[in-house]
This record gives sequence, structure tokens and C-alpha cells, in this order.
Amino acid sequence: MALILVAEDDQTINELISKNLTLVGHSFIQAFTGTEAVKLATEHPVDLVLLDVMLPGIEGFEVIKQIPDTPVIFITAKDGLQYRLYGLELGADDYIVKPFETLELLARIEAVLRRTQKNSTTFSLDDVIVDLVGRTATVNGTDIDLSPQEFGLLETLIKNRNIALSREKLLDLAWGYDYAGDTRTVDTHIQKLRSKLKWENRIKTIYKLGYRLEVKK
Repeated sequence: MALILVAEDDQTINELISKNLTLVGHSFIQAFTGTEAVKLATEHPVDLVLLDVMLPGIEGFEVIKQIPDTPVIFITAKDGLQYRLYGLELGADDYIVKPFETLELLARIEAVLRRTQKNSTTFSLDDVIVDLVGRTATVNGTDIDLSPQEFGLLETLIKNRNIALSREKLLDLAWGYDYAGDTRTVDTHIQKLRSKLKWENRIKTIYKLGYRLEVKK
């Protein structure tokens, strides 16, 4: 997985982002000023910088100029088209306005890492290997027949591993916002994945909420 620099002066937000990065398998280092962000980004082989614009010392728009070869996602309260355009013109890979939803942030991080080829295209757990690009899965080396929707649900669980997702959120992420069915289809597909991948003890039911793919050892 990736090493990500979280450059955010608000300690609560910094800790929240860092905790969620850890949950999905990434490593992180933290910076609370622009000067510190530049120093850490040049001293460590980071795969991505999550960069606040309004940092003490050196603001984010100046920080990105000093780390030109590093992928950057701006995360800032500075809304407005002029700020977004300026951030992207400086070379940012994405621009997210606070307040943000954690799952959206993780999805955008995944997209940038995939574009910059900093993220693994395979996922393994127990005897299961999942090829996220080829959209295939094997158990003990044997190919498993998954429908496109089953694989979509599996991919969603993997990308948000260790995070509890409601049935409604799984419908949104794996089926799409225009899906006309109800949440019972999630339960049906979860049972199929548990059976096919032998993940009865990995895909946890979260009481009165939904499901979580548990990968912690």
C-alpha cells in the first residue's frame, strides 16, 4: 500500500484522516505546517500528499511548488472556482473542499494512486487473491466465478476494508445511485461472497447497520 503525507494544521482533522488511512492499509506521516510538509515530502519517499491550503508558515499553494514530482490532493476550506482552478494549474491531482465525506476522500485517494501507479492492483487475504484490474478472484489457486455485481461489491468492501458500511452506502457504491432495488439484495450478495470466498469470518455483520470486511490480524 501507499505512504501518504497528511499536511493539515487542524490536529483533529489530521488524526481523523490518518486513522482512516491506516484502516484501509496505508501508512502515513503527519505535518502541521507548510515548512514541515516540504521537509517531510523531500526526506521521505511519499506516494501522495494530502495538502491543506491554509497552513502555517508556507501555504499549500507554495508547498506544491516545492514538491513538483509528488502527487498532491488539496483538502481545504477554500472553495470557489478560482481556487480550484489555481490548485489544479499548480499540478494538483485533485481538489477536495471541507467538510468532506471520509469514503469519498478514500475513493479519490484510490483513484490518484491508481493513476500514478502507486497502489497495488491485487489484494490477498487468507487463501484469496483478487485482481482488481482483471476483475478476477481465486481461492487456493482456483478461479472463482463471480458475477459483475458480486465483483463490484467485493471491490467496494476491499477498498473500504475495516470500515463499517451501511447497506444503503453499499448500494450507492457498488450498485450506483440509480439502482431501483432495495437493501435486501445486499444481504443476498454478501452471503454469496462469503460462501464463494470462504470469508464467513471475514465479512462481518454490523448490527443494525451493514457489513465490514475485517482484515486486521
